[in-house]
Amino acid sequence: MSMYVNRRYVIFSISELSTINFDEVYQTSSETVRSSVDGTKTFVKFETNTIDTAPRGHNEQAYLVDPIFELQIPASITALTTKSQLYTHAEFKQILSTSDWVNPNPED
Repeated sequence: MSMYVNRRYVIFSISELSTINFDEVYQTSSETVRSSVDGTKTFVKFETNTIDTAPRGHNEQAYLVDPIFELQIPASITALTTKSQLYTHAEFKQILSTSDWVNPNPED
């Protein structure tokens, strides 16, 4: 099992960077985030907690077969208006290898 099972990544417009609470994410400031090659996007990584959101009561047995879980996401991430979906560590490693994030002409 991956040691990053609860880690998530989200891409968003660099224009919203000032709204991030850096106490909620791994990056420490706006100076420590990575930008896309075109300079319009950035991302942050953070840990999530999974909570059981199944209702309790008369039909509780049904949720033992198909439990309902929800990820707890930091408030400043939830508030982003330009955010992507949440990505796992494995998914994000693939995204970072694309031309959006790796300059094909490093001298530029």
